[in-house]
Amino acid sequence: MQYQTGFGNHFESEAKLGALPLGQNSPKRPVQGLVPEQISGTAFTMPREHNLRSWLYRIRPSTAHGSYKAFEHSSWLSRPPEGARPNPAQMRWQPLPVPPNNCDFIEGVQTMVSTIQTGAAVHHYSCNRSMKNRFFYNADGELILLPEVGGLIVRTEMGELKVKPQEILVIPRGVKFQVLVESDKTWSRGYLGENFGHPFILPSLGPLGSNGLANPRDFQYPVACFENTSLSCEVVVKFGHHFWSYEQDHSPLDVVAWHGNYAPYKYDLRKFNTMGTVSYDHPDPSIYTVLTSPSLLPGTANLDFVIFPPRWLVGENTFRPPYYHRNVMSEYMGLIHGEYDAKVGGGFVPGGASLHNCMTPHGPDTTTFYKAIEGPEAPQKISDTMAFMFETCHVFCPTEMALKTPSLDKNYADCWSGFRPLFQE
Repeated sequence: MQYQTGFGNHFESEAKLGALPLGQNSPKRPVQGLVPEQISGTAFTMPREHNLRSWLYRIRPSTAHGSYKAFEHSSWLSRPPEGARPNPAQMRWQPLPVPPNNCDFIEGVQTMVSTIQTGAAVHHYSCNRSMKNRFFYNADGELILLPEVGGLIVRTEMGELKVKPQEILVIPRGVKFQVLVESDKTWSRGYLGENFGHPFILPSLGPLGSNGLANPRDFQYPVACFENTSLSCEVVVKFGHHFWSYEQDHSPLDVVAWHGNYAPYKYDLRKFNTMGTVSYDHPDPSIYTVLTSPSLLPGTANLDFVIFPPRWLVGENTFRPPYYHRNVMSEYMGLIHGEYDAKVGGGFVPGGASLHNCMTPHGPDTTTFYKAIEGPEAPQKISDTMAFMFETCHVFCPTEMALKTPSLDKNYADCWSGFRPLFQE
């Protein structure tokens, strides 16, 4: 597939030469008979540097569809029910069982946690069937897709993208898309983040300077391609944390050309330029932030997307694994590949997850702690890993499914048992 590169750039792309109007966005007579339509990811009056919008030139306007009807989804629940009580306990999950029946991406989403305030929700997905004659858009927020097993092809209004394990794909709020599995003979499994706040941006680098972490040039955006077909299809809509659907007699992916800075994008996590200490002490995990959704409180995130990629550990006289911690932020972690260095050989496996809510203590298990303080000082390469974390200033509330699934590790707290105090009076 072809891509355009550069995070947040203003792109232009046309699948047919001359489909983009020159010098204006909405001429009186549509160029090549295409209908201009703007999609805005921010209010019109946002400052120019924060304004997100794209102009789409499509064969039919998006208004050409049937009436909205209620659509039932029993496992995608991105708002806690009335009266739900957040739980401060540390939690950990093994990979969820594969659904017994064939399902597409929409059917295979299962919500694990969500916030009561603005915040976010985190889901797991599994699917082995493409969304045939079915499309989707989320009016509630943007989606970040992280495959753990099996790649996906995501067809959007702006073009097609392919995402594989150790890559991410972000789909902006309101953009229509369709998810295809690479092979109908295999399952794809992974994680899905839902951001209800400010759209993701790259974190400021501050004293790091102008380079490092996720470099803008490594983010890839699609090029225009369109589908001009007459077919009966269903568009599923998530709106106000409820689901709706409507029928239409043509593909919604009929955008022949587009320009703007509001579009889906992908990023290979292995291209992250990891920063760390070259003297002593363990840096805060914020130094591994790939994308951030700022909150109204400066310096605090509505949602951070953080990774723990391959890296060297060279801190001298330093406890090298992540330290014991209590935090005003709530953390939901997943593992895409390998092992996580704070839970080596434990129950934290690819496809699994853990939750450490606001001010709940967490950190390395007891075995990892003693191994780290007794280990050699030599430089150490952590090479076989790719863990991630969704971190929010809000409190995550687990769903009833997450609390009742057999995948919940009821003995998670045992990993901190057996600690032998080293203090001597």
